[in-house]
Amino acid sequence: MAKVVAEEITTLGTTLGEKGTAMEIKDKEEAHPYAFHVSGPRNVAPPNWRDLINSSWKDPNHKRTVIACFIQAVYLLELDRQENRTEANALAAKWWIPFRYKLAQTLVDERDGSIYGAILEWDRSAAMADLVLIRPSGAPKAVLALRGTLLKSSTIRRDVEDDLRFFAWESLKGSVRFKGALESLKSLAARYGSNNVCVAGHSLGAGFALQVGKTLAKEGLYVDTHLFNPPSVSLAMSFRNMGEKAVFAWNRVKSMLPSNAESQATIDEGEKTNSVGLKNWVHYFYGDKTSAELNKWVPHLYVNNSDYICCSYNDPESTAENDANKENVSLTNGKAAAKLFVMSKGKQKFLEAHGIEQWWSDNLDLQMSLHNSKLISRQLRSLYSLPPQQKTPVKPRI
Repeated sequence: MAKVVAEEITTLGTTLGEKGTAMEIKDKEEAHPYAFHVSGPRNVAPPNWRDLINSSWKDPNHKRTVIACFIQAVYLLELDRQENRTEANALAAKWWIPFRYKLAQTLVDERDGSIYGAILEWDRSAAMADLVLIRPSGAPKAVLALRGTLLKSSTIRRDVEDDLRFFAWESLKGSVRFKGALESLKSLAARYGSNNVCVAGHSLGAGFALQVGKTLAKEGLYVDTHLFNPPSVSLAMSFRNMGEKAVFAWNRVKSMLPSNAESQATIDEGEKTNSVGLKNWVHYFYGDKTSAELNKWVPHLYVNNSDYICCSYNDPESTAENDANKENVSLTNGKAAAKLFVMSKGKQKFLEAHGIEQWWSDNLDLQMSLHNSKLISRQLRSLYSLPPQQKTPVKPRI
């Protein structure tokens, strides 16, 4: 009898020990700094039956917040993979489930196995369980979210390689990840319709999102595009103007990267010249198109003035060009080719100013900038080109 009691006590102790360990793990996971309830937004409610009448997705702040959370989820998908997290303790899913989306596909770099993007689709079953019978107006059927650089041993090599590729060539078209993102976005546009699809990215991911979105726009597919802390092409230009020693060092950096003749050949012709202002390229590239046609693809850029990687997007064109552009307001009906949202919080540390988490903070104060941005002009100049037979050859500057 004593033996049986002892065995029962041992079994009970083992069970309690296992439960205690499980609770400790659960508590640890719940206290993780990247857990949704720890660092996620506080002012966003999940969809409800009221969205059948007045969709919260019509609010730009709500849309920006949710899309930023989706990008955070992609970062966490990769961290979950690196840390061998199981479905029970994974962090990423908590960042899309509250908004009634589901993971449809991950974009994986086959060279190192890292996850650099994800496709999230509207979860109809989960929504109907909350009496949300139809998808709220403004909510995309699918979102392609792309993360930025992760300075971890498993990802740093390929991430930094693409960073250098962008700064050296001002293009990501030669990257394996560019090809994967473009194919995925085309597939989503074909399946759901381009007006029901969104592409978004942060930092390096914003660079990919901008370029794949622009590529589809050239084909007449206009996808909703949201770019958080997009890398500034002016960094590369500034490096090129530092003098003979800097040029030599920069060429050495480029020589260490994989040969990429295709990438250099596919750089948009219009992006090679940075002296043409909005006055010149609006009429040349848009021709006689109506204002409605001009604004079919309007990417949203979110920049922080304290982030030196993206703050140059807020640099205006020269005063002379701005004055001259007043006569062209009627061409675009007073609208810009991109929507630029600028955050100014005074002096901030770089990691804070460049982080994705700032874009869902409660005290976010954004200003929409409609002046002519030099970098937006550079990025979008080649988008609406005249048909090949109408193009006028551009004479090289001497």
